[in-house]
Amino acid sequence: MQKTMTALIIMDGFGINPAHEGNAIYQQGTPRLDALMARYPHTKLGASGMDVGLPDGQMGNSEVGHLNIGAGRIVYQELTRITKDIQDGTFFEKAPLIHAMDTAKETGKSVHLMGLVSDGGVHSHITHLYALLEMCKRRGVEKVYVHCFLDGRDVPPTSGIDYVRELQAKMDEIGVGKIATVMGRYWAMDRDNLWDRVQKAYDAMVLGQGQATAETAVQAVEQSYAKEETDEFVKPTVVLENGQPVATIGEGDSVIFFNFRPDRARQLTRTFIQPDFNGFPRGKGYFHVNFVSMTQYDETFTGLEVVNPPETLKNTLGEYLSKLGKTQLRIAETQKYAHVTFFFNGGVEKPNEGEDRVLIPSSKVATFDMKPEMSAYEITDKAIELINEKKYDVMILNFANCDMVGHTGVMEAAMKAVAAVDECVDRVVKAVLDNGGRAFVTADHG
Repeated sequence: MQKTMTALIIMDGFGINPAHEGNAIYQQGTPRLDALMARYPHTKLGASGMDVGLPDGQMGNSEVGHLNIGAGRIVYQELTRITKDIQDGTFFEKAPLIHAMDTAKETGKSVHLMGLVSDGGVHSHITHLYALLEMCKRRGVEKVYVHCFLDGRDVPPTSGIDYVRELQAKMDEIGVGKIATVMGRYWAMDRDNLWDRVQKAYDAMVLGQGQATAETAVQAVEQSYAKEETDEFVKPTVVLENGQPVATIGEGDSVIFFNFRPDRARQLTRTFIQPDFNGFPRGKGYFHVNFVSMTQYDETFTGLEVVNPPETLKNTLGEYLSKLGKTQLRIAETQKYAHVTFFFNGGVEKPNEGEDRVLIPSSKVATFDMKPEMSAYEITDKAIELINEKKYDVMILNFANCDMVGHTGVMEAAMKAVAAVDECVDRVVKAVLDNGGRAFVTADHG
């Protein structure tokens, strides 16, 4: 049976900007797209910040754009999701946090808060730490200790001292919390199985044996700077009080890891939750702690609680079309194939029933300014061939050029990329219309 197609054509990285300088779309001109816009209804969409579940002012990207388009709703990213929960108060009702704090209070144990202390927003956010301190105060927990991992990568390399001072002031204001250790992310957040690094972080927090000691957290950072060690590389330092460590992590304590990005949180987490861990000899052996992670770091992990489990996106566009018995085609080149499949389907790898996928290989060039047309013409030719077969109800197609070539920063190449997309979109739209179908032309981000 012949089908009438509805096509969704995504121009990756194609944005609307009133500024002309550095604007490859304006400089090149898009006569064919202009003609389509003159003839058919059009509007502007926001594809950054809160419009796509990112923090205000944060630029959009391909992954987030396709996730939101495919979901048909705003999909809040982890940073935004947690921040939103704090703002509306639901954060303070999270069962894993309540259990960790109340158990420590009832048994006379400590709550340890560990994570990256900055507002970089890539792995963590310092405001999430402040919310945890506030929650400890509300729940009457008195023994609260912070293990500060300094950033220096997602924020300036010597900004750590300011974050530590800010944290100290916030703890004084709230009325709870002491800083127990200070160290660079290089040690605590390794992801390459370099266990000798992680061991130094672990020993400081658990045994009170650091590579250095200091009377205050600020002093810990200052003495590192004096040795020309920037934040990322600050050696694990134990803060002392009356000559003894302020606190160490012991059996029955509660440990809350407030990083939300999993990749650099997994290794340190394993040292606390796995009885059979063998990356290095643990000074006290394995002992039980009430471990809480802000998000799911690894689906295979057991022996911990997760504050924000992964969201399962139900009824994405692809799933909905499949339920209706519709056939759908996903087509893109290698660079954006995952975007029209995995991300568009809400992070699900398996195709829906009735969903066919066509992968057009990307050119093997070092950088795409060397071939700004990329594989747009091959995608177009294949798409038109399949449109003419009239066997699909829906087609999701991506042209990668404006994004991938735009990222090279080479204006001349970016203009050629725009020209290729302008031509190819027009050809695909014409083929869809000639076969009695309808087309939606959009972008995932600018």
